[in-house]
Amino acid sequence: MTFLSVAQMNSQNDIEANFSVIDSLILQSKAQGASLIVFPENFVCFAAGKQRETGAQFEAIQQRLEQLAHRHDIWIIAGTLPCPFRPDGSIIEDGRVRTVSLCISPEKTEARYDKIHLFDVQVGDAVGGYQESKFFEPGTDLTIAKTPFGNIGLMVCYDLRFPELALSLRAQGANILTAPAAFTYTTGEMHWQFLLQARAMDSQCQVLGAAQQGWHGEKRQTWGHAGAANSRGQLLDIIHEKGAGLITVPFDLAEQQLVRASMPLMQHRVLLQY
Repeated sequence: MTFLSVAQMNSQNDIEANFSVIDSLILQSKAQGASLIVFPENFVCFAAGKQRETGAQFEAIQQRLEQLAHRHDIWIIAGTLPCPFRPDGSIIEDGRVRTVSLCISPEKTEARYDKIHLFDVQVGDAVGGYQESKFFEPGTDLTIAKTPFGNIGLMVCYDLRFPELALSLRAQGANILTAPAAFTYTTGEMHWQFLLQARAMDSQCQVLGAAQQGWHGEKRQTWGHAGAANSRGQLLDIIHEKGAGLITVPFDLAEQQLVRASMPLMQHRVLLQY
């Protein structure tokens, strides 16, 4: 049996203030016996229009997170960070950045995932419309991180709406799916919990949805409700309070194997053409 923590934050544009919350949540996670903590999207800095500026600090922030993982002997899913270069080191020349989620062990960074699905959507909130593709370059590759407690398939926020991604990660060996997010209040209220449970049901993976909550500046409001669903699609726990918080849930690889054996969805799946 392993215990995994999922964080909720109300990150702002002050990196040091956000790191104080990060430190506190890691300490809480360790006190609850967790081997892993998942942070939300934009957890180190939530500042619209400053992605390239924050991205210039990517390697320094990565190193700082590696030091935290080593000091506290914990695995970290480093929510998302803006990064001005691709996995091969090439610079993104048009001024955009990539949304990057890192899996960090107590020894080093083990895996990098660049968000594939970008949120170009009209939403009935104070912002109105979102066009991530204007500021972000999409990634192209799936990422699985191998850990002592199971294989982690890395996802980010809007990725949750695409079951093919979750199924592809399962097909490549994922046991756990992580979903750092900053869902808008409007879309989160409608769909967030359902998506966590649906992707868990589709893939028979445990899904960990870390979330931003509250106001970030004057216009952007996120839904929060960091939560986790098990391999049957049952909600294990969810945060209903405002602000920073943490849940810690169990994960049992042997139990997951029994769930998958009793209902072998991957073997039964038929690819249909319409």
